[in-house]
Amino acid sequence: MKKRQTLALLLAAGMAPHLLAAEANAGYPTKPVRLLVGYPPGGAGDIFGRLVANYLSNHMGQQFVVENRPGAAGTIAAAQVARMPPDGYALYLASAGDFTLARSTFGARLPYSPEQDFTFITLLVKVPMVLVVHPSVPVTNLQEFIAYAKSMPKQLNYASFGNGSTSHLSAEAFNLTSGIEMAHVAYKGSGPAVTDLLAGRVQVMFDTVLSGSRFTKTGQLKSLGVSTLKRVPLLSETPTLDESGLPGYEIATWLGIVAPAGLPASITQALATQLDAFTKDPEIRKQLDALGLLVDGSGPNAFPTFIEQESARMDKLIKDAGIKFE
Repeated sequence: MKKRQTLALLLAAGMAPHLLAAEANAGYPTKPVRLLVGYPPGGAGDIFGRLVANYLSNHMGQQFVVENRPGAAGTIAAAQVARMPPDGYALYLASAGDFTLARSTFGARLPYSPEQDFTFITLLVKVPMVLVVHPSVPVTNLQEFIAYAKSMPKQLNYASFGNGSTSHLSAEAFNLTSGIEMAHVAYKGSGPAVTDLLAGRVQVMFDTVLSGSRFTKTGQLKSLGVSTLKRVPLLSETPTLDESGLPGYEIATWLGIVAPAGLPASITQALATQLDAFTKDPEIRKQLDALGLLVDGSGPNAFPTFIEQESARMDKLIKDAGIKFE
């Protein structure tokens, strides 16, 4: 009787639907969960996605299964997730390419709204870039490089992973903030770009820390600065560009977990809690350090604000640099 009276009071107060929804989601998850990844198997994004899926599988009582759906900078997979039911059984490993850069790079062709079609669960890590140069460039630090580049405008060529990539935007932001002019040579991916940099056919590049560190440790390349405001453990001796004379410089891609819009708050919080524990786990931190990643555990309250601010910042950078997309 008391339970019925309580339910009647909750109905009268308009609270029963929220209570019933919370009860319905209390056992989440009750079946395997799909984590879609917009990268091919074997890459850094895929490796990170599998770390997340494995951790959640071990701590939430159900399997979290990675499904690779590469193509169009992740926007194909993101569009698929946006159309799925908001029940917590389809998640997406979001990144800069398909969220904070997507509207600028794809325009009207983008088949979803990054801000409105998703529930933002948590931002997990940032992926720093490192400014590397061929050994033939006669400099040992950032200020020497800036002076050298200013003495020969447009004569230095910088490689990028492709037009509109984080590698490209990092270099253009560097051009703008340092007052230098380098010529852009776009490649189809990091592999061919690094190959030409090692051969000296281009002289400069913003590469991922994981890739760049392999060659700076052997002396095949020189590192001049990392692109985040914090130093990266994998290149702990390399200063940030911010501390080397470019105050406030920060360009990085990022990785976080989202779900279709309308995900119940109880499921959002359950996932956010486990993902927060993921970023604080000592063994996970060692693996993230080895991948050249920086933890940024912004949860469901801060993540949407980050998306809004970063999208505006990248849009301004693209306009200021005069970058055009076909």
